[in-house]
Order: sequence, then C-alpha cells, then structure tokens
Amino acid sequence: MRLRNIMNDDFRLNCPVPLGDHATVQLAHGGGGRVMRKLIEDMFLPAFGAADMLVHRVDVAAKLPPHDSAVLPVEGALLALTTDSYVVNPLFFPGGDIGKLAVYGTVNDLAMAGARPAYLTAGFVLEEGLPMETLGRVVASMAQAARTAGVRIVTGDTKVVDRGKGDGMFINTAGVGWVGPGIDISPARVVPGDAVLLSGDLGRHGIAIMSVREGLRFEGTLESDCAPLADLVAAMLATGAQIHCLRDLTRGGLAAALNEIALDAGVGIELDEMAIPVAEPVAAACELLGFDPLYVANEGRLVAFVPASSAAGVLEVMRRHPAAVGPAQIGVVRADHPGTVELRTRFGGSRVVDLLSGEQMPRIC
Repeated sequence: MRLRNIMNDDFRLNCPVPLGDHATVQLAHGGGGRVMRKLIEDMFLPAFGAADMLVHRVDVAAKLPPHDSAVLPVEGALLALTTDSYVVNPLFFPGGDIGKLAVYGTVNDLAMAGARPAYLTAGFVLEEGLPMETLGRVVASMAQAARTAGVRIVTGDTKVVDRGKGDGMFINTAGVGWVGPGIDISPARVVPGDAVLLSGDLGRHGIAIMSVREGLRFEGTLESDCAPLADLVAAMLATGAQIHCLRDLTRGGLAAALNEIALDAGVGIELDEMAIPVAEPVAAACELLGFDPLYVANEGRLVAFVPASSAAGVLEVMRRHPAAVGPAQIGVVRADHPGTVELRTRFGGSRVVDLLSGEQMPRIC
C-alpha cells in the first residue's frame, strides 16, 4: 500500500524535551520515555514506595515499579490491581474510540501480570458542552468492550469541567483480577537465553491516530490494533511453559517496553530487524514522517520472554489465537551489555535502540 494524501498544512512534529530537571510538567512526562521514568523514580516512588513496603511484604512491594499492575496478597490469593487514564485525541479513530481503549487498555495491563481480569471502575471527566450523542456512543462502546473482554464495570464517577477546560472527555479506570497459583510474571525473572516473542505487527494504533489527527490518507484501511489480550495470555500460560515476563506495547512502543525490561532485569536484549513485522502502510507513514516503528504505540500487541526451549510451543499457540496477528520470535536475551537493547539491522550492521526522552506522538491513549 502507498500513503496517498500526505498531511494537513498545519502538521507539526512533537519533539521530546531534552533530559534534565523541569520547573513545570511537560508532555514528555506522560510519554513513556526517559523523562517519564525519571519522574516516577524521582518523585512518585520515594513518596509512595516506602508506604507500600510498610503495608505489604517487601518482595511484593519490590515488584510494583516495573509493572503496570501491582500484584498483592489478599487472604491467601494474589490480586492484580491497576489504574490508568485515557486522554486520546481524537475521541474516535479508525478501529476504536476512547471508551473501547479504556476498557481494553486496563484489561491488558492486568493480563501482563498473568491475571484474569474481573472488574473495572470508570471515572469520566466531561467538558461542558460535550454532545450527549458523543457521550452515548462512548458509553455504549465501553459496555460492548467489557462484554467482549469478559469483565464488568461495577462503579464509577462523573465530573464536569468548564467549557474549554476538558478537551471533550477524559476517562480514568481501575481494574482488578486474580493471579492463579504458580504464576510469577516479572522483569526480575528474565534471564540470558530467553527468547523474545512478539504477538503481531507494530505501529497500527499510533498511525491510525495520526491518520485522523493530521489528515493522513491511505490506499486501503488502516485501523488501530486495539484489542483485549487476556485470553491470549491465558492460552500461552495453558501451555505449561514458564512465561517469565509480559509487556503490552503502548506508549513508546516496543522500544520503550524492551528498554524498561532490560534496565529492570539487568540484561541485554538483541533484536533481529528482519523478524519484526511492520505493515506496509505503517512503514510508509513512518518513513515519510521520520518516525521509527519500534517507538510507535500499539494497543493490542504484547512482547513475551520465555525460555528458548519453550519458544516454539508458545509461538504455535499464539499463531492459532485471533488476538495474535503474525507472531514471531524477534530476539534473544543476552548477559552482555546489561540495560541495552541492540538491533541487528537488515543490512548486517547493528544499532542501539535507546529509550527516548518523551514520545513521538502525544495523546495517543
């Protein structure tokens, strides 16, 4: 496919801010990159981490920073808990909308801890003047997404802000689910020799958002990959293979997820560019706009770390599941160069895939 009608005249690249301390909040602080990680490590963890260790076992509290979900002991069982906020612009995009995104994004965060999602909350921040038809479409979409994902939305909240102060609608969610016996999914379990598996092609969500926001047109339809991943994770776990770590590839894309895991696990990760699937329209748009598909957001893709001996069996199960679209082994974990992700290029060279300061595309989730 070719990119057909390029962009609006007012298209602007959103460059990340440089590293360093900031007197005010920047877009990059929510971008999933190095600046956001620094904010979490410098402000949130010192404030909240100590309290976590007083309330919960130290070994459980230690797992909180690397995960999008906390896994907590509750009366002999393990409860996964997550929260997220959705500020995507525009509210509706090819393949989804803010409501569908809120449900699936929360479900997927729980699934990355190996949990079976059960219940969600939904908080709405609405701007005065938002059409009731728009709100109704989003609510109906959330209800359908919850039915598809097998979860219930059980409580919520609504606030309204002045006209011009809320950009239409923001949604906050929380989700809980149960982690089964023997499941321990964490960056700390990643070891040299692990295979790195990817569940499908990269970049569809970010480019679908850009297609609406900036007037991009494609020959054919390019939709977001927005999808629930809990059933796929359950199928992978049912193989009996040891799933060491899982991560969904949202803000910052595959590159951010792998860098975080490499840093948290103290390992190196080597990728094979030829093995990483990218759809032709996504590749064309990225080339035109100067984006790297490895950093473009996804909302229905995951990366898994499994022992090399289990990789073929897990991949076979993934290929049979509708939530995985062309899954592949894209790399291996190495003992050398800890904290670094290296890409073997299609031309036989190599380059470091670093963690960006901010993100290429703000407001994509």
